[in-house]
This record gives sequence, C-alpha cells and structure tokens, in this order.
Amino acid sequence: MSPSKREREYARRRYNKWQDRLTTRIQTRRRRRRIGLALSAVLALLAVTGGIVVLVNRDSEGTDEAAAQTPSVSASDSASPSATSTEPNPCPTPTVKPPAQPLSFDKAPDKSTAGDRTWKVTMTTSCGPVVMELDGTKAPQAVASTVFLSQKKFYDGSPCHRLTTQGIFVLQCGDPTGKGTGGPGYSYGPIENAPKDDVYPAGTIAMARQGGKGDSMGSQFFLVYKESQIPSDAAGGYTIMGKITRGLDIVQKIADGGASGGSGDGAPSRPISVVSTAVAAG
Repeated sequence: MSPSKREREYARRRYNKWQDRLTTRIQTRRRRRRIGLALSAVLALLAVTGGIVVLVNRDSEGTDEAAAQTPSVSASDSASPSATSTEPNPCPTPTVKPPAQPLSFDKAPDKSTAGDRTWKVTMTTSCGPVVMELDGTKAPQAVASTVFLSQKKFYDGSPCHRLTTQGIFVLQCGDPTGKGTGGPGYSYGPIENAPKDDVYPAGTIAMARQGGKGDSMGSQFFLVYKESQIPSDAAGGYTIMGKITRGLDIVQKIADGGASGGSGDGAPSRPISVVSTAVAAG
C-alpha cells in the first residue's frame, strides 16, 4: 500500500471513530433527556398530590478569629463516598461536655516558648488516644500556642466539629464551642511550614485559618487522615505543625462514618470529643 493510501485509510478510520463517539454522545444525551423529562413529570405529580418541600440548609457561621472556614472543599471534587455510614459506630458516644464558658486569653504566647524542639501532645479522645508530635523548630508560633492551650486544658471537652470526605480528607478540631467559630481570644500569624506543592500527607496536623488571612490562626487545627492536595489561597498554604504518631486509625474510624447529611463536609456522623490533653517535651 502506498503512503498516500495508508494516509487515506488512517484518515478514514479516524473519521469513523469520531463518528462513533459522536453518535454515542448524542444517544447518551437523548437518553438522559428522556429520563429527566420522566422524572420531572413524576415530581410534578407528587407536588400536586402530596406536596414537596425542598430545603437547602447552609450554616451561617460567624467570622470569629477561629478560622473555621478553611480549608475549603470544592463541590466538584469527589474521591470518596460522602454518604453517612449505616454501620454501627465503633466508638462510644462522648460523655464529656463542652465548657459552658470557654477559656479566653489576651494574646498568643511568644514563639520562643516552643523551645526549638519537638513536643509530644497526647490528646485523649472519646474514641481513644491520638498522639501528636509537634515540631517547634519548623512551626514555633503554632506549636507554642498549641502547647500553651493544651497545658491550660483549653481543649478539654471540645468536640471535633467538622469532617470532610470529598476532595480533601480532614477532621477539624480545636473549637470548644463545637460550632466552628470559636477561638482562644487571640489570633496569630504568619503562616509557617506550608508545603510548596500544596500536598498534605496522611497524619499531618495543620492549623485552620480564615480564607485569605495569614494572621487568623487561633486554636482550630485539622487532622489529615488521607493525603490531600489543598490549594493555597491569597495568603498562602496552611501551617503544618506536626504529625500523628499514634491514633490515625481513630481518625479514620470517624471518617468512615461520613459527614452528617451525606454532604461530604459537615459534622461527623460518628461524634468524637477531646477528653483531655497531656504535654511532654521531646
């Protein structure tokens, strides 16, 4: 076969494949349109006969210094089921209660108190102990604040209020009010030790903050239970202050239960609270 014939044959096959793909897409669209029309008719009938009320619930959280809104989840991201699990909760229901009046402090502790060393914080939760290793060299301000708050028993009784199961995979804790808007009375910055590639490995402990504000960190932190790529915003990334050395399986148990309402971002369906914290210098 001559080169020109081969080229024509190749062009013909490519054209046929393109036509096949086009036909498939057209048929798919028509099928979806028919299903959509049928569903609309059913919904219209139900609306007339029984009444249908569709509620869209959006949290109206405050804008306290606690930075509860970050990191954010894109609605287009999907990497794991967001539906609430129907399996029994392997963790006991928390019996501790959030403090009626959370502690409040005038200012963040000086970063020098991190001592340029490693700290071990054992966070006993209602589902078991989570042991955290905090790096006072790479994130001195965040570590100084977290160690200070732990020593003051600031976290005791606080629920982990937010779980994300789509796009990014984190359990967020550190707000004694459990609403996602509480903090220690102070905020600080700048961002420390943020990854240049925006990748946060499983076991990472990072500080939450308000979007676009690098000096809005307070007491809230998030525990990454599965490697997540969290895009930086105008202020940058998120302070990585350490890692989980024991108890990541506990965070995973909570994540396996999904977020309330099946939204992929909300209160964990399997509730978990911080019972107490203990600090030791490394």
